Amino acid sequence: MLCQLTTAHYLLITCFLLSACRTTQNTPTPAHPPQSSFLVYHFDPPAFIEYSADLERVKEIPFSIPLSCGLNNTFAAPIGPHLVIELNCPNGQTVLFLDTVSGSTTQPVTDSDSHFLAWTSDGNAAYLKVDSLGNPLVIRAYPDGDSDSIGFDEFTYDLSAKPDSSDFIFASSRGMGQGSELWLAQNNAHSAHQLYADPYYYISFARFSPDGKQIVFIKIPDTQTPFTVGELWLMNSDGTNVRKVSDADAGHGYAANWSPDGKQIAFVVRENADDERANHSSEALISNIYLVDVDSGALTQVTDFMEGRVETPHWSLDGNTLAFQVVINGRMNVSIADVATGEIQLLETESACCPAWMRK
Repeated sequence: MLCQLTTAHYLLITCFLLSACRTTQNTPTPAHPPQSSFLVYHFDPPAFIEYSADLERVKEIPFSIPLSCGLNNTFAAPIGPHLVIELNCPNGQTVLFLDTVSGSTTQPVTDSDSHFLAWTSDGNAAYLKVDSLGNPLVIRAYPDGDSDSIGFDEFTYDLSAKPDSSDFIFASSRGMGQGSELWLAQNNAHSAHQLYADPYYYISFARFSPDGKQIVFIKIPDTQTPFTVGELWLMNSDGTNVRKVSDADAGHGYAANWSPDGKQIAFVVRENADDERANHSSEALISNIYLVDVDSGALTQVTDFMEGRVETPHWSLDGNTLAFQVVINGRMNVSIADVATGEIQLLETESACCPAWMRK
């Protein structure tokens, strides 16, 4: 989940130079077509459960959360066997790479905290923000333990790679009360230009469409209120044709996600917008998943929970299914929704979290 931007102070990027030690975009064509699989984490016994594309159990990958840490989220590489595991630990957030084939884990940063920002588009490395309380910087980390240092100002708070490209977008801010900016980095990050700025909102979860021609993002009001109602926006990838699509939940850290064909966007809507308790406690949030048709702007409600909250929706690779985490009365489970029929199915009866579709 995204850190609470409404309580953090950010500065505009002042330094921008990449030490390009490794190339991440020259990925060999795989000998066989990528296979789709689905992962969720089960707390008891502690393991990642891997399912086939048709949601049949394939195997268990044992993984115990380290003592005194909590599982924050998981992030599947766009292609390949690796999964990023982000933990909340006493010394700050910690990132691990999990190889879902061998079951082995590596910790790319051991001498400071580390926070996941994004995968590179080829799935060979992940952008991490590290040493937040010391000398903050953004690095590009590889599962084998290598890393490249990127000359970002430490207050960059969001980043997303353009599909099939070394370009990426990133968000920064001058601080609370100053709004935020969205930038596009090009030429292997040796140049950047501003795409959009808003003096009243934090721009969060900016994500390219699958064809790289559009960007969706959520605006979070620039306020000290921890959790608020925000707005879902779209624009062309060159910063033109900026328009609001819908209201959306903001502050809790639920990203909007494109369907694989780029025709729809799944996102979380806060249902109890007028409940002051939900402005300060996620436990009071009531939310559901909606779809928006990109061309027409038509909205479709996917879930209809009257209590509890849903979290970031994740598309299956064929675009037929959405997986999402549900929290009701403190109990956490993973459910799936058939996009065509609207049928909702609880995947497992035991406590589970962190759904991730993989292409490997």
